[in-house]
Amino acid sequence: MKKIIFSVLVVLLTLSFWVNAHAAGKARVEILYMNHGPLMETLTQLKKLFSDYGDRIVVTWYDFDTKEGEEFMAKKGVRQHVPLVIWMDDQVKFRVEGKDITFAGFPTGSGPQSFQGKWTVDDLKAALDQATAKK
Repeated sequence: MKKIIFSVLVVLLTLSFWVNAHAAGKARVEILYMNHGPLMETLTQLKKLFSDYGDRIVVTWYDFDTKEGEEFMAKKGVRQHVPLVIWMDDQVKFRVEGKDITFAGFPTGSGPQSFQGKWTVDDLKAALDQATAKK
């Protein structure tokens, strides 16, 4: 029995190292989002944008209304009601084309005005370009 447990642990550790090594060198994008009607158009735009980067990025989605989303929010210290937040390589604030940007809320010009952030999908593309250029 001890050999079986030990063997399983060795396999899991080996797999863990392989996954981490495989993801090394890629920009890591984490998205906390609300799976609600008004945000669907933005999520579609983001998925299209992310697909343009192929294997240069690893994207993980966290639905605000799930247990995984709640755990992720706690880990990241998110306490407010926010429809969307995007992290890249554990950063939430970025310097893009001379301006400081936090990718939170709806992009400017979409969704309810009170939940609009001060960013565009083009700003996100510029930040992704910077993140992938470093890798």
